Amino acid sequence: MKKLTNRLLLLTLFFVVAFTFQSCEEKEKEETKEVEKEMIVASEKPEYFSLRPEVEKAYGYSHAVKIGNSIKISGAVSMDDQGTPTAIDDMEQQMKNCYADIEKILNHYGCTFDDVVVENIFTTNMPQLLEKSAYRADIYKNQFPTGTWVEVTSLALPEFMVEIEIEAHKSE
Repeated sequence: MKKLTNRLLLLTLFFVVAFTFQSCEEKEKEETKEVEKEMIVASEKPEYFSLRPEVEKAYGYSHAVKIGNSIKISGAVSMDDQGTPTAIDDMEQQMKNCYADIEKILNHYGCTFDDVVVENIFTTNMPQLLEKSAYRADIYKNQFPTGTWVEVTSLALPEFMVEIEIEAHKSE
């Protein structure tokens, strides 16, 4: 009987130790998850970028924002640093000017057009955009992003024929 009691006591002690050890492991895993969660939240703080600070302030927008690995770039239009439209009545040159601005912003974040995953284009003249869109093959050498092309009646200023907004994903 004494042997049986000792075995039962030993078995009970074993289960208590095993349960305690498992509880400590679970608590450690939960603490690790909390630290990981804090790290993710900290890295997702928005980082804003202005290409033309005075123009953006006047119109009330930021040209780009990076959150985590995602970068969202506001619609680029063909304008100079004072906000004056450029390449008036020239769809292809307006597109080139838009992509040049987008490239500056991508470079700021250490990205290229290979990192672009979404491209939305707004135009006041879809037939002309389609005619000039082959230029995009010079920009997207490896893969075209997803996106939407929309014809609109007007953009922010009547001289603008095209506006291009981008989303990029920066791989770590």
